[in-house]
Amino acid sequence: MTGRARAAQVAQKGLLALGLSWMALAASGAAAEPMALLDRNGSRVAVEPYAPNIVRVTIALDPALASASPGEGPNAKADAAGWTHRADASGDVFASSALTLTVDAQPYPPAPTMMQRYFAPSLPPVTLSVKSADGTVLTRMTGWEMAPVTVNGEKTFKAGATFDAAADEHYYGLGQNQEGTLDLRGRQIDCAHNYDAPAGETVCVPFMVTNKGYGIVWDNPARTLVWPGLHGSTRFQSQVGERVSFFVITGKTTDELYAGYAKLTGETPLPPKAAFGLIQSKARYETQKELLDVAQGYRQRNLPLDVMVLDWFYWSRMGQLDIDRTYFPDPKGMNEQLKSMGMRSIISVWPRFERESRYFDMLSSKGWLLKDKEGNVVDGLPMRYDRAGALIDSTNPEAREWFWGKLRDNILSEGFDWFWLDETEPDLIPDGYFYSIGSGDRYHNLFPLVHTGGVAAGSERDRPNFRNMILARAAYLGSQRNGGLFWSSDVKSTWEALERQVPAGLGFTASGLAYWGSDIGGWQWPSGPKAQHPLLVDPAGATAMAPDYTDYPELFVRWFEYSVFTPTLRIHGQRPGASLWEYGTAAEPILADWLRLRYSLIPYLYSLGRGTYETGAPFMRALFMDFPNDPKVATIGDEYMLGKAFLVAPVTKQGQTRRSVYLPAGTAWYDYWTNQRFEGGQTVEVDTPIERIPVFVKAGSIVPIGAQVQSTATKQMIDSIRVYPGADASFTLYDDDGTTNAYRGKGGRKAELVWDDASGRLTSRQALPTGQSLNGLVRIMAGQ
Repeated sequence: MTGRARAAQVAQKGLLALGLSWMALAASGAAAEPMALLDRNGSRVAVEPYAPNIVRVTIALDPALASASPGEGPNAKADAAGWTHRADASGDVFASSALTLTVDAQPYPPAPTMMQRYFAPSLPPVTLSVKSADGTVLTRMTGWEMAPVTVNGEKTFKAGATFDAAADEHYYGLGQNQEGTLDLRGRQIDCAHNYDAPAGETVCVPFMVTNKGYGIVWDNPARTLVWPGLHGSTRFQSQVGERVSFFVITGKTTDELYAGYAKLTGETPLPPKAAFGLIQSKARYETQKELLDVAQGYRQRNLPLDVMVLDWFYWSRMGQLDIDRTYFPDPKGMNEQLKSMGMRSIISVWPRFERESRYFDMLSSKGWLLKDKEGNVVDGLPMRYDRAGALIDSTNPEAREWFWGKLRDNILSEGFDWFWLDETEPDLIPDGYFYSIGSGDRYHNLFPLVHTGGVAAGSERDRPNFRNMILARAAYLGSQRNGGLFWSSDVKSTWEALERQVPAGLGFTASGLAYWGSDIGGWQWPSGPKAQHPLLVDPAGATAMAPDYTDYPELFVRWFEYSVFTPTLRIHGQRPGASLWEYGTAAEPILADWLRLRYSLIPYLYSLGRGTYETGAPFMRALFMDFPNDPKVATIGDEYMLGKAFLVAPVTKQGQTRRSVYLPAGTAWYDYWTNQRFEGGQTVEVDTPIERIPVFVKAGSIVPIGAQVQSTATKQMIDSIRVYPGADASFTLYDDDGTTNAYRGKGGRKAELVWDDASGRLTSRQALPTGQSLNGLVRIMAGQ
């Protein structure tokens, strides 16, 4: 028997051993037949277009697997409109107006040499190339692999593919990685949710974007190792699988790549307007009085605040899905009081159920909890001496529906607005165990998509006119469609952790998920090495940390300054105090000024959110997205754009009073604080006193500035519209009621602001959403 025949036989036996569980899930998508199913000497290759710039390639030994639907995550329908297929001597050529995919011809191979008998792969080879509309080769797949392996008792394969990598190619995305580097080139990326990753939690969103005009969506929810641009090639290898399935998305700009990702996996909803204001949290508020006292503390100090968060252990025990009336005697009254102050509420809900909780036996009897191979419920995490609670199996649609119903009836009925779905990686690691749909190893990365999806679907059905929002700690392909605000998990409260947040967040948004933030100040109990430089913030009066962490107020100020220029602004952490006034008398006025700056930017930020809903493009943007012709930005991970206007360079080192900032070429820049004008393509040294981090504005920008409000519950008028001259510009100002889903239809109001640089005139093609006139609002920020 030849090596190829043995591989095919192993594959068939492996599928039978799996009980075709994977195929059952794939078949549930009821996909149409692919555009073509090719035979390359026993390797079956399916080609399935989804748009002119999106094509799926599936490779398997079994034609049924090659033709099966994608896995969970992609939710678009195949669409071959405008595509053609022809065969010639080079192979099978599939072409659209945007790209050409060629699956190379593979003549029947000759007898193997002596060396090949030992070292040649047994799979029939498959190679292919993808070209842009102008004929430029974007990527070339040079081979695929299926290596037999037994995982969690299943006879399966490690399945992967290898692509050529150009010497000047750079790679971004693949979810959240906190190792401190934006560019993935030359590294091994373990694409798997891992709360215990040494540098901070990793999150797998297997969408990788390059600077060469294409991105790859890897269609496999198992743990996947990726080696981007290592030794001249890029390789994907999923640890469980019986086929290779991936999508290639092409685009002339990165925004076209993100539009393709949104078309393939779902649009990003516009969050409630409150999501753009301050979200105040702590691990944890122990009583109703404590929570309300914090809310009132903001109002007494005339500080804006939008959302109060009730974190864990408000329940009587884990899995009760109740509210302990000993400490929270009137949650409905508490929420009514918050609303009277113009605030909303978020409440944390865990997916765990203790054996002693009231729902455990019912969930166990229905099979709605994660199980081991003997069918026993998995309870806790021995690796962390954590024995409290079993994981609800959110891969089961009946379990998801039940979970939502209990949240609605037990918790939303008490007046809470939105849910924080903690532990969405999930924390009870599924490897070695079983979901209802199959092995936890096979579906390692799937949980955050289906768990948040159940709540999103329930909210959409039962609260159709109330905008959904979910705080979530992990994500997968398509998680953005569930209304998630994601954050970087329980990071340490150190300068090193802050420094790592910047490239971590940029990598996450580069994965097609726009809303990311971090626990301002870090989540872990504040402790760090002794300050090596003079303190920039006097810690006198600070109660947020132990007295020996003298530079913690300085750290919190720098973290807060950075977070004002991120999609979400959320204070959280495991510390004695977390409110804005608990970091000392020196820190409080600085923080108050930055908080007011955040609220002045809400008209700008909310308009950016509307743009993401329409285009799929993130608005916290690594520099490679907007300056593709400047090779110097390809590896910069400590600066970024917020929208098309602001360049932000966070200060992440203790005692730092100056830092270097690279200003990308091709445009001029204005220092936001001094209005000094600089030409791009140079590195400048910037003073960074504790009251400032470097912020620049690109020439040819329009920035609406809002009047001060106590929360987004108050209609915010426009205080001014700043124009930074130097190029023609446009900006679409958007506003709506901030809470309903009317924005999806005819709700909301837009005004397209247009700046003509030659005439020095700003006009609006529509009335401003606030009803104001442009007269008296325009400020021309002429550079010094």
